[in-house]
Amino acid sequence: MSTSTEAAVIPETPKRRLRGGGRPPREGTPAEAVAGWLFVLPFLLIFAVFTAIPALLAVGASLTDMTARDIRNPSSVNFVGFDTFLGVLGNPTFQQAFFTTILFVVLCVPLSMGLGLALALMLNTGIRRLRSTFRAAAYIPVITNIVAAAVIWQYAFSITGPVNATLESVGLPHPNWFGESGWAITTVVMMGVWRTAGYAMILFLAGLQAIPEEVLEAASTDGASPARRLWSITMPLLRPTTLLITVLETVMFLNIFEEPFLLTRGGPLGSTNSMALWVYQQFGFGNIAASMAGSVLLLLLVGLVAIVQFRLLRPKH
Repeated sequence: MSTSTEAAVIPETPKRRLRGGGRPPREGTPAEAVAGWLFVLPFLLIFAVFTAIPALLAVGASLTDMTARDIRNPSSVNFVGFDTFLGVLGNPTFQQAFFTTILFVVLCVPLSMGLGLALALMLNTGIRRLRSTFRAAAYIPVITNIVAAAVIWQYAFSITGPVNATLESVGLPHPNWFGESGWAITTVVMMGVWRTAGYAMILFLAGLQAIPEEVLEAASTDGASPARRLWSITMPLLRPTTLLITVLETVMFLNIFEEPFLLTRGGPLGSTNSMALWVYQQFGFGNIAASMAGSVLLLLLVGLVAIVQFRLLRPKH
């Protein structure tokens, strides 16, 4: 009697229902798998032809003593192992290009992100009228043709250009923007920041618009100042966006090429020569093995920096 009573009192545990009306998940048919591979096949072919195979050939060439003269006679190429890498690492011009590239990253990434964040905050809360116009104006440098922009910058910052004319009119000294090392680096940094700030602005603006307004309104009701809300609420919630922009812009400036190539050709005296520009120059000189070794080292540097940034800046939860 007691057993039957307990069985009647204790409810039966309901069984978990599978999604999809209780039916077990169905594996894809061979026809669906073939269709999926057909959709992916164009990308795989393009990736293999233009990325994977050239990368493998570059690694292979970096382990030889290949020069431009060996293209017609490949049998004269000798396998030298890592001697080419040791020669590149010991090259004073490559060392200068490495430190110059790191300098560009250290200067350009914080300035670009800071300016992009400031523009995003103004567009998100400060500017009410013509918001789309200001957003488009700030993004124009990102889509502007780099060659045309470099020509304008060369004219504007020349010795007799409008920038020096303006400085002279207010009694300030007019520097040689492209003829002195310090000012040449400054010019390249300014153009790099000018080109990428709009890119950071768009991503920051997307992150700001994803923050719930109720959270900021509750903090404002509790008496938090705008600066306090920015530091304690907005910035922590923007952490994933900040990580994305930091990694993307670091990769951009580690591979910086157009600005120093078009503005200064790496000069004066190699002061604005980046690693990517050094690789291009070595290839032009016919030092194919050294050029490939430099490109592999640049690839390894980019990957290492990206891994470190993901480790340090990833969200804690």
